[in-house]
Amino acid sequence: MSTRSGASTRRPVLLLSAGHACVDVYQGSVTALVPFFVAERAYTYAAASGVVLAASLLSSVAQPLFGALTDRWAMPWLLPLSTLLGGAGIALSGLSGDYALTLAFVAVSGIGVAAYHPESARVARKASGGSHTAMSWFSVGGNIGFALAPLLVAAVVATGGLRCTPFLVLPALAGSVLCLPVLRALEGTGAGGRAGSKAGVDDPRSFVRLSLAVVCRSIVFVGLSTFISFYARQRTGGGVAAGSAALFVLYLGGAVGTVLGGSLAARWDRVTVVRRSYLLTVAAVAGIVFVPGPALYLFVALTSAGLYVPFSLQVTLGQDYLPTRVGTAGGVTLGLTVSVGGLASPVLGAVADAASLRVALAPLIALPALAWLLFRTLPEPAVPAPAEVPAPAGGARTVREGTR
Repeated sequence: MSTRSGASTRRPVLLLSAGHACVDVYQGSVTALVPFFVAERAYTYAAASGVVLAASLLSSVAQPLFGALTDRWAMPWLLPLSTLLGGAGIALSGLSGDYALTLAFVAVSGIGVAAYHPESARVARKASGGSHTAMSWFSVGGNIGFALAPLLVAAVVATGGLRCTPFLVLPALAGSVLCLPVLRALEGTGAGGRAGSKAGVDDPRSFVRLSLAVVCRSIVFVGLSTFISFYARQRTGGGVAAGSAALFVLYLGGAVGTVLGGSLAARWDRVTVVRRSYLLTVAAVAGIVFVPGPALYLFVALTSAGLYVPFSLQVTLGQDYLPTRVGTAGGVTLGLTVSVGGLASPVLGAVADAASLRVALAPLIALPALAWLLFRTLPEPAVPAPAEVPAPAGGARTVREGTR
C-alpha cells in the first residue's frame, strides 16, 4: 500500500480495530467468568463449559447466515447494534443464579458477536483497501479485547461478585460509538456497497480445507481459554492470580501473533506463514501439557502466537478463495469455525471431570498438526486485479486489492 493510501486508511482501520476490541471483550469474558461461576455457584467443569457452549452454539449457526445477508445487502448498522447486544448479554449473565437464564444471556451475547463479525470484516476490507497488514491491525483489536477480558472481569467481578456484571456493558457502549465515524465516511464515498461484488472465481474446495484447519485451531484456543486458568493453578501451585495471568498471556500473545502474521505475509506468501505457525504450535501445546512450573507461561505465550499468526491471514485467504461471497467467507472463517471450538468444550470438561485436566488437554496437541496437514497443499490465491476504492475525503484513489 502506498504512503498516501496508507495514511488515508489508517484512521478508519484503527477505529474499527478499537471497536473490534470492544466486541471481543465479550468473547473473552465468557471464559473469564467461568472460574467465578464455579466459585459462586459450584458449577462442575462440565456445567461451566456448558456456558461456553451456549455462547458458541447460536453464534456458530448465525454467523454464516449473517455473512450471506451481507453478501446481498450492505448492513453497516449491524456494527453498533450487535456490539450493544453482545455487551447486554454478558452484563445480565451474573444477575440470576438460574442456570438456564445464565445460558440464555450468554447465548444472546453470542448472537451479538455473530452479527458483528461478517459485516465488520466486510467493512474493514473496504476501509483498508484489501491490505493484509491493515487487516491484521483490524484483527489485533479483537485479540486485545480478548486479552483485556480477564483483567476487566477480574477487576469488576472479583471485587463485588457476579452481581456486578452490569458494569461490563461499558465497552459495548464505547464500541458502538467508535464505529460511527467510519460508517459515515464509507457511506459518503460509496465504498460501503455489497461485499459480493469483487471480481474473481470461487475456489470452494480450498475454502473448505481452510475452514477445517480453522476449526482445529479454534478447538485448541477455546479449550485452552476455558481451562488454562484452572490448569495453571494446578501446575504452578498458585492461586487465582496465577490462573488469571495465564489467561492474560494467552490472549495478549494473540495480539502479538496477529501483527506478526501481517508482517510475515509481506515477506512470504500467506499459506507458507500459516503452515509454519501450526508446526510451532504443536510443540508449544505439548509444552503446556507436559512442562510444569513457571515455564508453563512461556509455552502459553508461544501457543498463543502460533495460533494467532494465521488468524487475519486465514480471514483474507477465505475472502480470496470466495471472492464473490466475501461476507459468507468472513462469516465462516471469522465466525463459524471460530465458534465451533466452543462445541468441544463440554467434551473436554467431561473428560476433565472423569480423569484430569491434563488428560483432557493432551489431545489438543494433535490438532495443530492436523491443521498443518490441511494447509500443506493449499494454493496461495492469485492477487486480484486492481480495484478502485474512493478515499474517505477528497478525490478517488486506486489501490490494489490484496496489497500486502
